[in-house]
Amino acid sequence: MSQRPPAHLTRLEIRNLATVKALELDLRGGFSAFTGETGAGKSIIVDALGLLLGSRANTDLIRSGENDLLVSGFWGEDALSRKLTHQGRSSARVDGEVVSLRELADVSQSRLTIHWQHSAQSLLSAANQRALLDQLVASDLATYHAAYRAWQDAAGRLERLRTSGRDRARQLDLLRFQVGELAEAALQAGEEEPLQAELVRLSNVEAISSGAAGALELLSDGEVSAAGLIAEALRALNSPARYDEVLAQLQGELGAALDSVQAVAGELRSVAEDRAPDPEALEAVEGRLGLISKLRGKYGPALSDVLAFQVEAERELAALETDEHDAGSLEAEVDTLRARAAQVALSLRAARQQAAAPLAADLLRVIRELGMPHARLEFELRPLAAPGPHGSDDVSIRFTANPGEALGDLAETASGGELSRVMLAISTVLGAGTPSVVFDEVDAGIGGAAALAVAGQLARLADSRQVLVVTHLAQIAARADWHFKVEKDVEAGRTVSRVRLLSGPERLEEIARMLSGNTSEVALSHARELLAAGEKSATDKKKPKPSKTSLPVS
Repeated sequence: MSQRPPAHLTRLEIRNLATVKALELDLRGGFSAFTGETGAGKSIIVDALGLLLGSRANTDLIRSGENDLLVSGFWGEDALSRKLTHQGRSSARVDGEVVSLRELADVSQSRLTIHWQHSAQSLLSAANQRALLDQLVASDLATYHAAYRAWQDAAGRLERLRTSGRDRARQLDLLRFQVGELAEAALQAGEEEPLQAELVRLSNVEAISSGAAGALELLSDGEVSAAGLIAEALRALNSPARYDEVLAQLQGELGAALDSVQAVAGELRSVAEDRAPDPEALEAVEGRLGLISKLRGKYGPALSDVLAFQVEAERELAALETDEHDAGSLEAEVDTLRARAAQVALSLRAARQQAAAPLAADLLRVIRELGMPHARLEFELRPLAAPGPHGSDDVSIRFTANPGEALGDLAETASGGELSRVMLAISTVLGAGTPSVVFDEVDAGIGGAAALAVAGQLARLADSRQVLVVTHLAQIAARADWHFKVEKDVEAGRTVSRVRLLSGPERLEEIARMLSGNTSEVALSHARELLAAGEKSATDKKKPKPSKTSLPVS
């Protein structure tokens, strides 16, 4: 039995992306941190994964002097890849098979989520805030959508009936004429090609007959003919064939050949005798082809388009005739469906209200753990004047991180760092939705105790999925199970980025550098404390160490 591929990303390969010449990066489950000095190229990892997710590709990403870039991600034996050329052409593959960019995105987005450096801004959208709550009431929302669509469809039909009677009558007359004309023509799919062939035959009857007569003369009717010569050959073999099996077999084959020639001659005779053109048949074929050409000119460039137009015209005519027939009851139906949608909208509101408080409490619990002990958060439902596509309420998140302050719209009350932590809380409570989740600079605008809290939350999130974090904070890097450093060097006059998996003294020095910019004894001592605290928090985790300790990019 074949094993299922690992749920998380196991390997990332990059070629000619920005300052990367070639990278082969082995990854494990749990929590991985990517650090490096400003400008080292930490974002390259996120950019590469973004290309696999179908993000828009700019040819500026291709390494200077190279013709293309290639990114490949592996989930065990499963492979996804994307290539971009300097001409702007992008190609994608799934397990080696060429696919569209949309198909690549469909596969990768089920496995990987990226929270970009500024993606927390998406929380400021009212639609996205409503969508968070609606994850918990999906069934009620689907019921409402069905009721709303039924109401809107009926209302659309009623609106068409309320348009000018003259316009509707004109449309009916036109459709009836078009449908009648096409029905009378009784077009058949694929009939045009055989008609063209028949037209060619009828237009060349004399040439066909003359050619058949000439062939007939040579085969059987001439003084010297193929049939006569074969018959003489058969007679010549009558006597010797009695003494030789080979000649007897050959004589039999000549006899079969004579039968075939005579059969062909019979067919040719009927063709040769049909010398006179058939004006009526020719006129009928020309008339049919003329009708098809006329209808193609009116309803479509090809016969298939004309037939498709006929189907749609019949559907529209039936709908208009039904509307006319049902005009008396349609208005009452719209009122009934409107009332039904309003009733279901109230049920949706009740479901949202029931889900809102527990969700807000769960989010708030995590947010307070992330260094905002006085934060308050709630989902506010504001009734609309009439039911809309998503119900009869506007949904928004009301938030404050400061004691004594009134709740306000998230966009007005949350700083960039607070917004990032709210996003992290949402990923924790509602789930990232994929086995692997990437955070790009989730630590923007935070430090101190808040940084420690975010680090702890990322570590807890890594208990259930693979977490990859690009960070500049030592507190977060110290909690990672795997610590990668992105470096930039100059080789042969070219800038080259490298990625190394750190361990032991190298990791200690990198944490110290992130803390104070140097590796003084004070910085190293502080780094040891952070690493010791991280190891203490992770004592219950048993993870195998990767086989590689250095993953250079050259």
